[in-house]
Amino acid sequence: MKVTFPHMGNTCLAIKAVFDGLGINYVIPPLNNADALEIGVQYSPEEICLPFKIMIGNYIQSIKKGADTILIVGSCGPCRFGEYCELQMNLLKKLGYNKLNFIVLDYPKDIGLKELLKRISIISSESKKSTLEKLRIAGLGVKIVNLMDDIEKKAKFLSGYELQKGQCKNILNQCREKALKTASPEEMICVLKNHARKLKSVPVSKDKRPLKVAIIGEIYTIIEPFSNLFIEEKLMDYGVSTIRYLTPSWWVKNTALSPFKLNSINIRRASKKYLPLYIGGHARECIGEAVLASEKGFDGAIQIFPVGCMPEIVSKSILPTISKDKNFPILTLIVDEMTGEAGYITRIEAFLDLLERRKDNVLYGS
Repeated sequence: MKVTFPHMGNTCLAIKAVFDGLGINYVIPPLNNADALEIGVQYSPEEICLPFKIMIGNYIQSIKKGADTILIVGSCGPCRFGEYCELQMNLLKKLGYNKLNFIVLDYPKDIGLKELLKRISIISSESKKSTLEKLRIAGLGVKIVNLMDDIEKKAKFLSGYELQKGQCKNILNQCREKALKTASPEEMICVLKNHARKLKSVPVSKDKRPLKVAIIGEIYTIIEPFSNLFIEEKLMDYGVSTIRYLTPSWWVKNTALSPFKLNSINIRRASKKYLPLYIGGHARECIGEAVLASEKGFDGAIQIFPVGCMPEIVSKSILPTISKDKNFPILTLIVDEMTGEAGYITRIEAFLDLLERRKDNVLYGS
């Protein structure tokens, strides 16, 4: 067995570390780029959403390197992501890849805990480690995704306060690069902790008053930078502080607490007035995050989702009401393979100009 998986933000670091620790053979696809997208667009249905196309590109790039097993996570509610497994299996078989195995790590409440453990055992059985050691390594994987998400969160927020422009971004990029070169989960944790210390030592000015923007929307397109044209990095370059609630570590925690209805209590509370029910994908989270961002004094929010994303289309129709009620600007960006970077950047810059003017009006009372 040679396992591969699609890129979804920082998840590749945790998966790599766990597979290294367990001694499981794996292939990491190249970081998402134009080549992966081009492959995915070539073979995917035209009307399917952007994450599907990029993932197909990831798979085919990995299959060419010998991968025979694909590991993906499931989705929640009536979202097409939940059908990716069957659709992608059929598509790859039509392309002649007939000996692939798909392992879907879905919500326990949807497939049952017994079935989930059975699917996990397909991979873990490839390891010669003891059960106790496997559990320890899995715990290190969770620790890694939490550490990396925390580093990313701090870097993207501190970038608005740093004295030396670009320092936070450089530390974050170096952290990812070095983590990908490690050979064990313990080594990766050392790398992450070292860069966390570097981040703490970044000189900042508390006198700065940067714009603060929340990134909300469909989970794949906000955690996978290539799919959103690296919007968070662009905002770091502009000296904007950003926050993003949906992260891989959030997903792990949310999945674990979901059966007990203890998941995302603050988001559910914040969304209750505008969207009290789960309608699929992460639409309710998008609404709750917009309300939370306004309550926490952020200057605005940017919603990002792929063309045709049904849950986020519903969110998009609700956000103007929140914007009006809370006097809180919200920009919506819809992405697909045809999205032009120039127009995309123009819209972001115009939105930031709007936020700057509003902030100046409040500060100077004009």
